[in-house]
Amino acid sequence: MMCGCLSTALGQVSRKSRRLQSECALRLAKRGDSVVCLMFRLTRTGVFPVIFFVLLALAQAAGAEPSRNAKLRGGLQNARIQFEQKRTGRVAFIGGSITQMDGYRPMVSNWLQSRFPETNFEFINAGISSTDSQTGAFRLGDHVLACGRIDLLFIEFAVNDDQDARHSRRGCILGMEGIIRQVRLRQPMCDLVVTHFVTPPMLKQIQSGTVPPSIEAHEDVLRHYNVSSIYLAREVADRIATGKLTWAEYGGTHPKPAGNAVASELIGELLDRRWAKPLSANAAKGPVLLPPKPLDVGSFFNGQFLSPGLAKRGDGWVWHVPEWKKIPGSFRETFAGLKLLCGGHASGGVSFEFEGRALGAYVLAGPDAGVLEVSIDNGTFKPANLYHHYSRGLHYPRTVMFATDLIPGKHSVKLRLAKPPGNEAKGTAARILQFTIN
Repeated sequence: MMCGCLSTALGQVSRKSRRLQSECALRLAKRGDSVVCLMFRLTRTGVFPVIFFVLLALAQAAGAEPSRNAKLRGGLQNARIQFEQKRTGRVAFIGGSITQMDGYRPMVSNWLQSRFPETNFEFINAGISSTDSQTGAFRLGDHVLACGRIDLLFIEFAVNDDQDARHSRRGCILGMEGIIRQVRLRQPMCDLVVTHFVTPPMLKQIQSGTVPPSIEAHEDVLRHYNVSSIYLAREVADRIATGKLTWAEYGGTHPKPAGNAVASELIGELLDRRWAKPLSANAAKGPVLLPPKPLDVGSFFNGQFLSPGLAKRGDGWVWHVPEWKKIPGSFRETFAGLKLLCGGHASGGVSFEFEGRALGAYVLAGPDAGVLEVSIDNGTFKPANLYHHYSRGLHYPRTVMFATDLIPGKHSVKLRLAKPPGNEAKGTAARILQFTIN
């Protein structure tokens, strides 16, 4: 059932007031410290098997040394109290395609349901392919927090902050701290777990003894806020080094079931360690302490969307659902039926006002994506290239920031399309899903 707080336009958040699928696991065989399970999934369309590996948790190996890649920090008891005492739970997952796909997310959901069989769970899939932590900070409110009390939030953005956005260290912090601090400010009892997935270049960095920049920046944020994390990227490197896993078995940037099972195993280990002792009779939920100062005052912890439908539009600009079949480039159904603010070569300008210290646009940038010129507070028009290195054959979702360190307060904005400044951008089109403000 779609989460009531989201319109069809926001698409990617699926929420179930009750599980629409029932599953039973048949243990087939043991291999070393692993258990091979055949999952029969019963859905409205029929029954089909999904095979994956579930490694034994600490409960089955009492006294086993904890993995160095399951970093247990603070929190996580509020969620347990809710699940165990109230017997209801709302669990959300936000990230890119690794989250959106049927990978680690449903495995962790199944693990939680088996850990708390009497609990009625709602699971929110807020994964959107290609999106990074900065986009995540701006859409967090609409796609996750607006759905009501969130008991446990899983976050995944290391890969897209690296290979897609190619963020600087500061860019990674602006997004990840934007998510973490925003959750702490708006829902201080929500528990958090961040998982760092891996790409081939990131794996090579770890194997050479360096930490991938996106993971290093994210970990700095998580230490500051005492948030637990799963260093899956290093776990994969460790297992490859000891011959317990190959990259082919793991499955690549978008892991196969065996690879996603490694992630879910570590998450299960982390939670089992925190939840090992029985709850005390007087156990009660409480707010998680918030560091008084952010790592970066410019982080997007007040991030939100501003509808482009509110902007004043000049000639050539329309706010409508594009005729995607007539526009070159692949299109993802995630965005089907959405209204976008669209401008072409002969377009006039767009103007609006906002309050904050940062401004950008969440766009679909395809083969014809052009360059916006942006003037803030009647200042000089500055170019903002919408074209992405994945735009050649795809209307690629990305957030392009126009300004990040404005003086906090009210600002006026003017936008217009320009000719490409001699870079990869070939077109003169703009398709804006949302303006992003902080």
